[in-house]
Amino acid sequence: MGVSPGSTAIGVAGLWKIFGSKARKVLDSEDRHLDPAALREKTGCTAAVRDVSFEVRPGEVFVVMGLSGSGKSTLVRCLTRLIEPTAGTITIGGEDVGRASPARLREIRRHQVSMVFQHFGLLPHRKVIDNVAYGLEIQGTSRADRHARAGDILSLVGLDGYADAYPDQLSGGMQQRVGLARALAVDPQVMLFDEPFSALDPLIRRDMQAEVVRLHREVGKTMVFITHDLSEALKLGERIAIMRAGSIVQLGTAEELVGAPADDYVADFVRDVPRSHVLTLRWIMRSPEPGEVLDGPELPAATLVKDAVGVASASARPIRVVDGGELAGVVDRVDLLTFLSGQDAPVKAGA
Repeated sequence: MGVSPGSTAIGVAGLWKIFGSKARKVLDSEDRHLDPAALREKTGCTAAVRDVSFEVRPGEVFVVMGLSGSGKSTLVRCLTRLIEPTAGTITIGGEDVGRASPARLREIRRHQVSMVFQHFGLLPHRKVIDNVAYGLEIQGTSRADRHARAGDILSLVGLDGYADAYPDQLSGGMQQRVGLARALAVDPQVMLFDEPFSALDPLIRRDMQAEVVRLHREVGKTMVFITHDLSEALKLGERIAIMRAGSIVQLGTAEELVGAPADDYVADFVRDVPRSHVLTLRWIMRSPEPGEVLDGPELPAATLVKDAVGVASASARPIRVVDGGELAGVVDRVDLLTFLSGQDAPVKAGA
């Protein structure tokens, strides 16, 4: 079942996952609202995912982030029922995954969704090309066709010349590229990443993040990316959901999280983010003052604040901020200096 333009690639509504023998009883009682420690003490159960709802658009990179124990990995495993949800609805490409038979669920996992885990899970006795082609082999694709496809994907992820190597001959970053290639080879609608780069050293991790950005630009897959690292989330996510104790506490763009954190928990997460590198002029522009001369330089509202500093410094006139061809507001040197000197304080869009 394909995903039509403008539809929802993944839909999650009222999702719960409670671990423990009394899970259903807990869900049907007010105990489900207890904090994690109180719930465990009273019932012996753990609510790993609590009433989570969101939608992922086709072609979007949707990031779920949170600290260890926040429920993010349980959430992503529930999407294809690697972990059975206690309650809620999950759709992929419009199909209700919860109603899928075991046979249909296997088809969804083989053809529509691919997962990339922190541990690469490569088959050590198989060459790289056979690792990449493994999903196609499971689908019943002929050896010639799956090797041809695997060769193309190896080129896509920058592993030309390594088809006949074995996993233990590759570095950690190269092994993770093989994992990416294997996930891409079956041409899935959706790719799920569960902290895939956590075990890599910082330099390789940064390279792999750039690789995901490049691959998304080239192949346009819908991606759900799980991470505990804020910089990774900001780099990859078009929208980011921050989880705490099984619930989503805020869902929005990087600008929305950094510019208007929903609570102290989110504010603490984004406290050290250089806001001028994330927020745009839309967040700091103001209305023109009476009689203010508006013949200065013009910049789109989506211009990052840091990129506007040089323009403002070179002009005695306020910057005209335009959105959709229309004047949306103005920003001058004083506005920018005020913002830069008070970067610890959240702002409101259009303030």
